[in-house]
Amino acid sequence: MEPRSSDITAGPGGVMTDEVGVVTGDLTLRTELADDGLATVRVQYRDADEWYVVTGGRVTLADPADLAAVHDLAVGLLHRPHG
Repeated sequence: MEPRSSDITAGPGGVMTDEVGVVTGDLTLRTELADDGLATVRVQYRDADEWYVVTGGRVTLADPADLAAVHDLAVGLLHRPHG
């Protein structure tokens, strides 16, 4: 299944990542599904090369079709352009 991506703007406090801590500002959020059913939400500074795992952003899906819902939920929680 193809990864889902959306541009977001982090709200106050930014987005916590496993690798580098908090990232802030204009970001791209990507949700991808591994062959074993593990969905992972990653974030990068918009147009950067490096991706970081969102802390708490991993879940095993029973149905691959749920990837879109997981992505939409992550966008809804993390996209806060007005604070």
